[in-house]
This record gives sequence, structure tokens and C-alpha cells, in this order.
Amino acid sequence: MPQIDASTIVNLRDLGGIALAGNSAVRPGLLLRSGQLDRLDPQADPAVAALGIHTVVDLRTAHERHEHPDRLPEGARPIVADVMGDAFTGGGDEKVPARLESVLGNPAVAEEHLGGGKAEKLLCDSYRAFVTSASACAAYGRLLSALAEPDCGPLLFHCTAGKDRTGWAASVLLMLLGADAATVREEYLAVIPAVRAAFAPAIGRFTAAGGDPEIADALLGVRPAYLAAALEQMERVYGGVEAYVRDGLGVPEAAVDRIRARCVA
Repeated sequence: MPQIDASTIVNLRDLGGIALAGNSAVRPGLLLRSGQLDRLDPQADPAVAALGIHTVVDLRTAHERHEHPDRLPEGARPIVADVMGDAFTGGGDEKVPARLESVLGNPAVAEEHLGGGKAEKLLCDSYRAFVTSASACAAYGRLLSALAEPDCGPLLFHCTAGKDRTGWAASVLLMLLGADAATVREEYLAVIPAVRAAFAPAIGRFTAAGGDPEIADALLGVRPAYLAAALEQMERVYGGVEAYVRDGLGVPEAAVDRIRARCVA
């Protein structure tokens, strides 16, 4: 689906209309993805108000939620599902997906820790952790469980930029609903224009200060290698999305059946 024209939510998209197996498609208006909602203004964004969002699943860390608290659509219930709550034990670069802009504050430090391909490797490692860390499994399991609830209504899930934690969530949902690999990849990469626009000021400041554009692109961009890392991890550990959802995320088949019945048109 094309990106929804919203002035106060970054990278807002409806998964509705995406093709699935058997000449079916994702039902419109039920599965929405975006960046953080800290600037949401329903009065200024009638398109957002018209969505009737009932459930908002926040995939961000406690620090992100504190620094940029969501402004929820009227009547929406919030669900916290911290993907990176205990995914990483280190205190430094390991949490890059949760603090994308701040790591670019010092070009010299960025070059030391993230130059020479380290940035892309770090993001690939992060995506693998999305699949197997305890906090990520709990968070994505909570997202799917919420979607299976009878009173869920239109559900929006988001992180900060809507590209990494949110990108994997969208990929899992599409695979579970019956999208093929090419379709999943296409949706994952479709956010590139919105992400580039959102991070253009940060990238401009970093490169103007002498920072390596490759580091900025690796951290703030959307690359096929990242999705591939998560998919390979899922196949290696679980053998496929069905077992990943059942055994890794702890979502029973009955809940998956309810999700499919609701979201497949």
C-alpha cells in the first residue's frame, strides 16, 4: 500500500492490499505501521483520525518512551512491547537501533566504533537478536496476541523510525498471512523514501562535520542484508515462520487462525 499522507506521524503505512497466497490480500485498515507518535496531532491529521486506531503497540525501549512519549489517537489503548528490553547486555554500541541519531553525534567516535563495515555488521547482529532474544520474542508475541484479541480493532505498531523493529514485525505478519518472499522484501524496502526524508537533517549534520556517509547510511538506512540476517536466523533456529511464531513467540495456533481470519480478505 502507498504510504498514508500524515503530517504528524513519520512513515505511516497500511499493510492492507498487499498480495497474499491464493489470490487474497491483507484486509485494509487493520494493520498499520509507523514511526513514533510523539508529534501526533489528530486535529491536524484528519487522515489519521479517520483510521479509527484502537490499539497501539509500542516496540520501543523505556528510554525512548520517556524521551519521546506517544500521543495516542483518541480512544486507543497502548500496549508496551519492548523488543530490546534485555536483548543486549553491553552498555555501548549494542543498542544502536534504539538510539540511531545519537550515535552520530561525534564523527571521530563513529568512525572508530562503526567504520570499516562495523555498522552494517552491528545492524545484522541486531536483527538476529530480534528473532531470538527473550525480550524480542516476548514483544513480538505480545503484538500477535493483541492482534488475535476479539476487541483489537485497527492496530498500529511502531518503533522510533518504523524501519527496524517495526520492519521485522511487518515481515513476520506478512509471512504469517501468506505473503511470498518477494512481497515481504518489497514491503520491507518500501519505507526507504520516508526514512531518508526523516533522517536527512541528522545525516546532513553528520557528513558536514566530516562523518563517513557510509556509516550514516548503514545505521539510518534500510538494507536487504538486515532482513536477510533475520530470515536466516529464523530458518536456522526454528525452520520457518510457523514454528517461530508457535515456539519462539509462544503464540498458539488458535490465535494465528484468528489473526488470519480477521486480516486476510
